[in-house]
Amino acid sequence: MTDAASHDAAQTSRRLMRAEPVATLSTGLGDDGWPYGSLVLVACDHAARPILLISTLAEHTKNILRDDRVSLMFDGTAGYRERLTGPRVTVMGRAIKAENDHARQRFIARHPSASFYAGFGDFAFYHVEPERAHIVAGFGRIDWVDAGDLLTDVSSAGELAEAEADVVAHMNADHSDAVALYANVLCDRRGVGWRLTGIDPEGADLARPGDHCRIAFDKPVATAEQARVELVRLVKRARKGS
Repeated sequence: MTDAASHDAAQTSRRLMRAEPVATLSTGLGDDGWPYGSLVLVACDHAARPILLISTLAEHTKNILRDDRVSLMFDGTAGYRERLTGPRVTVMGRAIKAENDHARQRFIARHPSASFYAGFGDFAFYHVEPERAHIVAGFGRIDWVDAGDLLTDVSSAGELAEAEADVVAHMNADHSDAVALYANVLCDRRGVGWRLTGIDPEGADLARPGDHCRIAFDKPVATAEQARVELVRLVKRARKGS
């Protein structure tokens, strides 16, 4: 695979991972290792590392505690007339307890209902640390992606992570009209009640009850000011298309 093809496969994989609010989690069931699949809510951190909130009472968590190797399948084929022509990516890695507040913040912002049980003693946040991914972007567009290519380098984006909650709150409180334009025009998702739920170096996540979408930045951002410039540019684009 050429460097350009590798970059495209990695970028397509990340976009799908960041866009989908749910994924199929596969774990090994018991000592016999039978594959066990379950549907889970998912968010991603700024590097695109998947975040899960799971209970020790769930079969998949019991499996992870025995063997932390997991696969997460993100399905982007909804809406395609022929589902197998749509994109999907399977991320393989190890599920590790997340010991930072940023994982909690991003997950609950994306899935507000999780705030009701996130504090229960049997629930914990986990990162999936990818080792590689398998992307099927349509017929004949199939690639393996190494973890080093899959994840975004966020070594210079600490300021954005620290400012994220304030930027999101400001956009929702003072620029709800812009948020609606992002969803209605750029994502082609109609309806009201859209809110920004997160900003990362590659784009922003939006949601309303029962629906999610994502807008991508033209170039990576590392600070709140750079994110502001991209958000202004995108709202200007949306107004031209509205």
